Amino acid sequence: MKRTVAWLLMGAALAFGCSTPPEGDTGDKGSGVAGDKKLQIAVIPKGATHEFWKSVHEGAQKAADETGVQIVWKGPIKEDDRESQVKTVEDFINQKVDGIVLAPLDDTALRGPVEEAKRNEIPTVIIDSGLKDADYVSFVATDNYKGGQMAGAEMIKLMADLGKPKARIVMLRYQEGSASTMEREKGFLDMVKNEPKIEVVSSNQYGGATTETAQKAGENLLAPLKKPDGSLDIDGIYTPNESTTFGMLRVLQDNNWAGKVKFIGFDASPKLIEGLTNGHINGLILQNPRKMGELGVKTIVDYLKGNKDVEKRIDTGATLITKENMDSTENKALLAPPKV
Repeated sequence: MKRTVAWLLMGAALAFGCSTPPEGDTGDKGSGVAGDKKLQIAVIPKGATHEFWKSVHEGAQKAADETGVQIVWKGPIKEDDRESQVKTVEDFINQKVDGIVLAPLDDTALRGPVEEAKRNEIPTVIIDSGLKDADYVSFVATDNYKGGQMAGAEMIKLMADLGKPKARIVMLRYQEGSASTMEREKGFLDMVKNEPKIEVVSSNQYGGATTETAQKAGENLLAPLKKPDGSLDIDGIYTPNESTTFGMLRVLQDNNWAGKVKFIGFDASPKLIEGLTNGHINGLILQNPRKMGELGVKTIVDYLKGNKDVEKRIDTGATLITKENMDSTENKALLAPPKV
């Protein structure tokens, strides 16, 4: 009887000593621990469908693996669902994550949730797109204004090569409130507006967050610009993100205009790379989304480990990719499809 009681007591002790970690905690102990559990970092993208965010996810996971933290990836399905993104931030605050890496859909609407996170002692790193008047740890992103200028400089070059007295171009915007694309649009327009041989025919139309809305907007934009023979009465087109670039590419291909008008876009996907290869797109301004996701997570982890002097602004770079330079080793790495 005494032996039986002893075995029962030993079993109970082992059961308590080897309890299963709580849900969401792998139980690993490594360089990214806070107390007796892994740091948990919420990474909130603008959306889930674009190839860009899949690459950001890949970079964030790489950083998590290297620093020993756990990331929780969650964001809206579409890039125009502000309410969903606000709720996602609020949910993570209630779950008491250790830190947040956020790509805000709107430069104003997400300010309140970020301030609420700070009041709950949850620091935030902003990636991709800026946030007005909010207290965050760091902003990790492309210099979007400079990226727009790069697109403008390439458009000026392409228009000069046509040899026309006055080249006509259009720009299809993304959506209001998106700080990153507004900077790309401004950079582009600032670059071309003083060029005497270029006329900006239209720059006030918005494509929206999906390929379908951008395609419809592109059709509406170009319809009044057709000549009697069905060709386009413009020479160049600029689009500032993946959805507007792919939507416009579809319009050009569906109407047999692809390759007959100079076209510069932003970001990459397999279809856009194909368009670059076959001459339907003349240039793509590429960011480095993997680097953005990686540095976003590493910066918040660095801050949580006690480094309160992390860089306030980290530029992840932008590159002009053309058919002529797309096969370089460095540019192939930027164009490679994401693995996540």
